[in-house]
Amino acid sequence: MVGGVADRAFLLLHGFSHHRPPGHWQYWLANRLRAGGERVLYPGLPFEDDPRYDEWREAVHWSLAELGTDGERIVICNSIACAVWMRFAIERRSDEQPVDRLLLVVPPDSDRVPDACADLRIAEIDGAAVRDTCRTTIRVVTTDNDPFNPDCGARAYVEALGAELDLIPGGGHLGPIDGYGPWPSIHAWCFDPGVQLEANFPQLASI
Repeated sequence: MVGGVADRAFLLLHGFSHHRPPGHWQYWLANRLRAGGERVLYPGLPFEDDPRYDEWREAVHWSLAELGTDGERIVICNSIACAVWMRFAIERRSDEQPVDRLLLVVPPDSDRVPDACADLRIAEIDGAAVRDTCRTTIRVVTTDNDPFNPDCGARAYVEALGAELDLIPGGGHLGPIDGYGPWPSIHAWCFDPGVQLEANFPQLASI
């Protein structure tokens, strides 16, 4: 621990057509963690509006290298970045060490991935390979009305990965339009993996 801050680092990987807007929870989370003295990487992945898997995969490789291998490494993937991570897992290189904690937020169903980022789709999930990318149980956060994964289809990912699931009723795709700029429970999870990720508006989710 240096200067009162634990020896850990965070990597936030964004989704399709994401230009790190200030109203998004990833932008908010990155700034909040940094304000607390945490080390955070929140890279702009190549050609966000016309992504190609090989380029995003290389960006993940170099981002992990920048994190280093000392201390706790925590990765938070949002939307299509979840699919990129699952594909990356199958061809992980010997110098790409497992991370300590992995959170997959609203992974999309491949059939619902927009054609503009079709190159990022996955045909199937290699659960063992994905599990090997993380030293602890993977966490998946999804909703019951995600337009990119209807009918809570992310349960298939949970089953394949042996992951823990946090289901947020009425959360949509957990973006700014759904009310997810500041998101206190994901900030709390960053420091305590036992925290359950919750709706920002529990009074509405229960209706």
